[in-house]
Amino acid sequence: MKALVLNEPGAPENLQLQETDKPIPQAGEVLVKVRAISINPVDTKTREGKAFYNTLKENPPVIVGWDILGEVVAVGEEVNYFKEGDEVFGMVNFPGSGKAYAEYVAAPEKHLAHKPANVSHHEAAAATLAALTAWQVLVHEAGIKAGQRVLIHAAAGGVGHFAVQIAKYFQATVIGTASEENHDFLRTMGADEQIDYHKYKVEDVVMDADIVLDSLGEENTRRSLATLKDGGKIISILGGATEAVQAAAKARNIEARNYLVHSSGEDETKLAELLEAGIIRSHVSHVFSFEDMAEAHKQVETRKTIGKVVVTVG
Repeated sequence: MKALVLNEPGAPENLQLQETDKPIPQAGEVLVKVRAISINPVDTKTREGKAFYNTLKENPPVIVGWDILGEVVAVGEEVNYFKEGDEVFGMVNFPGSGKAYAEYVAAPEKHLAHKPANVSHHEAAAATLAALTAWQVLVHEAGIKAGQRVLIHAAAGGVGHFAVQIAKYFQATVIGTASEENHDFLRTMGADEQIDYHKYKVEDVVMDADIVLDSLGEENTRRSLATLKDGGKIISILGGATEAVQAAAKARNIEARNYLVHSSGEDETKLAELLEAGIIRSHVSHVFSFEDMAEAHKQVETRKTIGKVVVTVG
């Protein structure tokens, strides 16, 4: 099979199209013929030799990626949920070695969900790591409730645009930060209030949030403490809740935590239900071919993508 192999970390062009062995599904795994892949910032950082590169290096060849959409073409022993011919999607073996940049991926069935028939391949592929992050942070970590005020940073991005929609599903009031040109997009996603971070300091505008989802890092996490009410929660997906930030939060009776998304077919199935019902939708702003993966990485690295970047395979 063809795969994009990272023989050494570095530039996007280091992802080289090569022939590799097709994986054999083990017990509890299915073999998926990949149709589409979602690209995330963690992909580009891993390609550079950061993030999960050392983990991938332990299981050569080094094949980046975790988000897939495709068709089950074979099943291993002890597989009960999926059969050949099923269309599935999910985030595979994260954190770990997903090896998604390939024509075929062996994936644990417990990491996948059935693709809704009324959702496109691109939209399903996009609703994986980013959507799971938003769901797990808001639902499992923050315990979101109706009527709460939720501040979402980088709300027009991959995680952000899913977080806006999920928070609205739980009947929260949603405040999103984004450049002014993206405010109309935030409104279409359901955001009740929009803040242009170029013009305003968020801590000068928001002072009564119950939950903050931070995707920007320590400085932003620290500044965002001032946006929370007593007893509020801030969850950083970029390690922003350092010991110093946690100490400052504790002094104000605020809970500050870091969170790393994990593969979950159960959570993916819930997202599939919301996608099928039209309650949430993936916004795919850029689609590239498998051979143009380097260009997909460059687009993600602009940090200006609205929604998601997807790559088609085959």
